[in-house]
Amino acid sequence: MSEISRNGVGGGGQSGRIGIGLELDDIHMKILEVLRENGRISVAALAERVGISRASAYTRFEALRADGAIKRFTAEIDHVRAGLGITALIFVTVRQQMWKQFRAELARMPEVEYCAITTGQHDAMIQVRVADVAAVHTMVTDRLANIPAVKATETVFILDEVLKRPYVLPSDHEHDRDRDPGQGRGRSARRPAGEAQGGDVPLGKMRFVGAAEGRAALQKDL
Repeated sequence: MSEISRNGVGGGGQSGRIGIGLELDDIHMKILEVLRENGRISVAALAERVGISRASAYTRFEALRADGAIKRFTAEIDHVRAGLGITALIFVTVRQQMWKQFRAELARMPEVEYCAITTGQHDAMIQVRVADVAAVHTMVTDRLANIPAVKATETVFILDEVLKRPYVLPSDHEHDRDRDPGQGRGRSARRPAGEAQGGDVPLGKMRFVGAAEGRAALQKDL
C-alpha cells in the first residue's frame, strides 16, 4: 500500500499516515472529496474529476478501501419521508458501576441512531429518530427510566438540522484558508490564548469535566 501511495503522489501537500501503511496525499484527498459528493461515481468520471488516469484512480480507490480509509458505502435516506420526522438528543447520566448493562440495553433499542460517551454534566448522548413526540416520551419514561443503570436523563428536541456533512477532511480547512487569505491575521487572532477580552472572560478556555471511571470500558465495547 505504501508503494501505491508514493508512486502516485501529486502536489506538495502534507500527507497523513493511516491504517497499516497507506499515506494520504493530495490526490487521495481529492478522491475522498469527490466521493463525498457522489459515492456511486464511475472510475472513469472519478479519474476525470481528480485529474489522473483511470488506472491510477482505480488503484488508489482500491487502496483506500483495503487500508480502511474508506470503511463502507451506504445510502443516505430522507428520514421524514421514511416516517421518522422527530429527532431528539437524550443526555444520560449512568450509574458508574453499571456501564455494561447500559450498553446491553441500548443495543436493544432500534430507535437509537447514534450514541457517544461525553464529558461534562452527563455521561452519554443518544440520538434517536422516531415517528412522533409521544414515541420519545415513551422511550424516556417507560424504557430508559426502567433501566437500573440509568440515573437521570435530559431530552432535547432537534427543530431543524441546519448542516449535515457525510464527513469532513483536513483539506476542507486548507480550502477555507485559500478562500480567506487574511484569516488568522486580524487583531483578535493575534491575541495570545487566555488573554482577557472585554472583562474577566479568558479566551481559548472551556469548562471540561473529566470522564468518570467506567466510561473507558464502555467506549471499548461500543
